[in-house]
Amino acid sequence: MSVIGVVGAGVMGIGVAQNLAQAGHEVLLVDREERILEQARTAIARNCRLSRMMGGPALDPDTVLARITTAVGLGPLAKADIVIENVTEDWETKRAVHAELDQVCGPETVFVANTSAIPITRLASVGSRPERVVGVHFMNPVPAKPVVELIPGVHTSPETVARTRELLSSMEKRWVDVKDASGFISNRVLMLTVNEAAFLVHEGVATAEAVDEVFRGCFGHPMGPLETADLIGVDTILYSVEVLHEHYADSKYRPCPLLKQMTDAGLHGRKTGRGFYTYASPASPAASTASTASVSTDTK
Repeated sequence: MSVIGVVGAGVMGIGVAQNLAQAGHEVLLVDREERILEQARTAIARNCRLSRMMGGPALDPDTVLARITTAVGLGPLAKADIVIENVTEDWETKRAVHAELDQVCGPETVFVANTSAIPITRLASVGSRPERVVGVHFMNPVPAKPVVELIPGVHTSPETVARTRELLSSMEKRWVDVKDASGFISNRVLMLTVNEAAFLVHEGVATAEAVDEVFRGCFGHPMGPLETADLIGVDTILYSVEVLHEHYADSKYRPCPLLKQMTDAGLHGRKTGRGFYTYASPASPAASTASTASVSTDTK
């Protein structure tokens, strides 16, 4: 049976590993510390127990976790047929990981970059086999989102695309084909929306609750943009907007100072217990009504 490697045991890596295991794949989840991997296994077990309550299938945590092996470092990925990279949306971090993967993995390994903004061709240029690099932008929470963006780079081979589509089909994902451009479809639009919503709070125009209520009540969105920021991670939002700003050199992508301040303060959203809203505990699905509107906004 083929082994699917998953790099990064953060929010996205946890979701990808769980989704793969649910689909019956043998998964090798790696990160830089055993502590992070233990937290990931705990989170996956919790997610499985809550799956039915959140509208998903009934899942047995033991069955799902039995298909997931964890390891520290990238070395064990030498045996993986496909590797899905989910590290933070920072060029230098991703560049280093892809350079090491190119050295560690076998010649037939397909590298899937789960990125929300960094161009796939740029990531593929790091290694010696750009034809085996493809982008898949998974949405959060991964097991619950049926659609992904599939992004070939300039040199991605048809065989790599075909193998990736086969894997996505096994995960019960539909894909939207997107040409390689920073931000693709979703984040060219979403990051602008979240960034501008943060500016509304930063400038004192409205509270986070008011901004999100307009999107839920008037536009019928299940979540407002700042609730979405907390779910994705405020730090991830900031890094994505910074990538867009750098790539397009367009002032419309200028990051909101409040996003920078919150990231520096560790107010990253659900994963840290506080972002635009305060949560009962890190990664808790229940939010209180308290927002971070009280965070200093005089840093224009």
